[in-house]
Amino acid sequence: MTPLEALQKALAGEHAAMYVFGVLGAQASGSRQPALFRELDSTYAIHRAARDELTVLVSAKGADPVAAEVSYDPPGRFGNAAQIRATALVVEQRLTKVYAELVANTSGKDRSWAIGALDSSALRELDFGGVPTDFPGLG
Repeated sequence: MTPLEALQKALAGEHAAMYVFGVLGAQASGSRQPALFRELDSTYAIHRAARDELTVLVSAKGADPVAAEVSYDPPGRFGNAAQIRATALVVEQRLTKVYAELVANTSGKDRSWAIGALDSSALRELDFGGVPTDFPGLG
């Protein structure tokens, strides 16, 4: 995988994450589940910032950033708080794998950014009920 392909794959992953976290946030209640709602809202903002940064990184390579799909199938159910958390965890686990690939396929400033994104995604996995691993994104 080339560095540009890895950046585009990460960007596509962030597009999907933003969509799914938007859906999950719409299912959480700010009044009944304020902590969960805040966590989803904050996570959405983090993914939006990562999407924006990846767009800049791809554009700096002279390429057109991959566009978002019209819609995505959420990787789980979201009828209650436990299902919302489980679905959020799957999204973060998928992104952690994508960011591990980005680290492996980039160098310099791009790799430094990817390491930070990998770390952040692995920590969000824990927030949504994941378990720590020795090498996030490789399992």
